[in-house]
Amino acid sequence: MTKKLKSAKRVHQYSTAFQCPICNGPMEVVGWVSFVCSENHTFDFAKQGYINMLTHPVTSQYSKELFEARQRIITNSSLFTALHDTIAQVINQQTQTPTVPLMIADLGCGEGSHLQAILDNSIHSEIAGVGIDLSKEGIAMAAKSYDTSTWLVADLAKSPLAYRTFSVILNILSPANYREFKRIITPDGLVIKVVPGPNYLRELREIMTEKTEHRNHETVHLFKQHFDLCEVLRVQDTAVLQQESLYDLVRMTPLTWAANPAQIEQFCKQSTAAITIDLEILIGINPSSKNLKGGNI
Repeated sequence: MTKKLKSAKRVHQYSTAFQCPICNGPMEVVGWVSFVCSENHTFDFAKQGYINMLTHPVTSQYSKELFEARQRIITNSSLFTALHDTIAQVINQQTQTPTVPLMIADLGCGEGSHLQAILDNSIHSEIAGVGIDLSKEGIAMAAKSYDTSTWLVADLAKSPLAYRTFSVILNILSPANYREFKRIITPDGLVIKVVPGPNYLRELREIMTEKTEHRNHETVHLFKQHFDLCEVLRVQDTAVLQQESLYDLVRMTPLTWAANPAQIEQFCKQSTAAITIDLEILIGINPSSKNLKGGNI
């Protein structure tokens, strides 16, 4: 079975989870090649299996090389393993009796490796992952690498996800659109947002001419305006990267875009380097829904 056909069959199975980004109408898979709404707005499945559901052209600073480097870092190193384990544990504990299937949307998913790692750690027998990103390069790579989820090129400001369909929303190191989050999340759903901590990739920040700091007070305040903030978890870890991975590290993050090239080159010439991960996980739930189950993570 081709990736295109496999994706079309999966989208057909969960077609009620989507809506037309142009008219908000219901959608159906037609001929196993297109996703068509009741007003005949048509979006074709790419051969890699993803669907481009953008309604307007966009430009992105995120290149194919960036996504390739990010995928290698996420999949070939342990840098983000603790993050994936923690998020999966939160989802497993807080969705013990979910609707079937458990619908998870990763909004701003990039090349899909974070979502895939979290799904791989799920205890649920029936689970459906959907990844959305503005970058066609990122989504094409996600569809090529991971063919058990649905991958969409789409705009979060006009997402093709249906009202109150997703039990879990992930937003990992990516801008948020809380109006859309609240529209698509189920009444008892979880919103999990990951933001950088003060020591996130500090080894890279130390070589930059202009130091940048992450201050999450405003982010947390805005999050609390839209959802009940149930818990904030801190993930701190260190991984030793080999020289080849150091080159990937500097390619995968916008942090280095304004850095001095000579300093970057010197950093990458190290045979190994210990790299710090420092992330905060905001766990929220809709104010009108039931409280989270107890238990420490």
